[in-house]
Amino acid sequence: MILYLIPVVLAVFIVIYFRLYLFAFPKNRLVILMYHQVEKESHEDLTVSVKNLEEQFSYLSRKKYTSRFFSELTASTKKNIIITFDDGYRNNLEYLPSLLKKYNLKATIFIPTGFIEKGYKNYPMMSFDEIRSLDRNYFEIALHTHAHENLKDRSLDLIEKDLEKNMSILDAQNIAYSKVLAYPYGKYPNKEEEKSAFFSILRKIGIDFAVRIGNRVNYFPTQHPYELCRVDIKGKDSIIKFKLKLIFGRLKLF
Repeated sequence: MILYLIPVVLAVFIVIYFRLYLFAFPKNRLVILMYHQVEKESHEDLTVSVKNLEEQFSYLSRKKYTSRFFSELTASTKKNIIITFDDGYRNNLEYLPSLLKKYNLKATIFIPTGFIEKGYKNYPMMSFDEIRSLDRNYFEIALHTHAHENLKDRSLDLIEKDLEKNMSILDAQNIAYSKVLAYPYGKYPNKEEEKSAFFSILRKIGIDFAVRIGNRVNYFPTQHPYELCRVDIKGKDSIIKFKLKLIFGRLKLF
């Protein structure tokens, strides 16, 4: 009997905690979700099944989350959310347009131009023509560097050149994009002096926001536009775990 009551008590605690949390911080939460691939079935962390993704999108729609592009971050609401996908996999093109339209949501896709030019492992990637054809009512394109290397291990000069190449290729392909950067592998120079110089480079080339992983909920407006956190949605996350991640970012228990 006691064991039976544990999940009930836990669920009640979470509901009460979340309501108190929203009372204390009513309007400035910004949740940024991170996805990669979409397939009919999920067999790895970086691939979410169509069934799970639709269940998640349906929940966001029913609960009236305000889906935004980074270029629209001018106002605060209690349920601001940004949905992001990394790398430009072709399965994004196959499955996302219909789901986004069905649930009236928007997605930002971070493009590493080197993957589009040369491919990545054995994964089918979108072409530049396909990226250009995405409906801009539902899709925003943003930056993911050109070479998709760990920025923590690169010199500032090489980082600047790589980002400029990322932008110049998109410009040459006539693909409109927002100056928002997703750090490959979520990494960037983090020693204080290096970080300051790195952020100066981002400001110099006009980057508005940059995202890491972090698995935390953001508050907007922010004083740290180059350290926004994303919540990593895993392929096998249940809908309960998804709901908890919307609240807490990630519980270590999971």
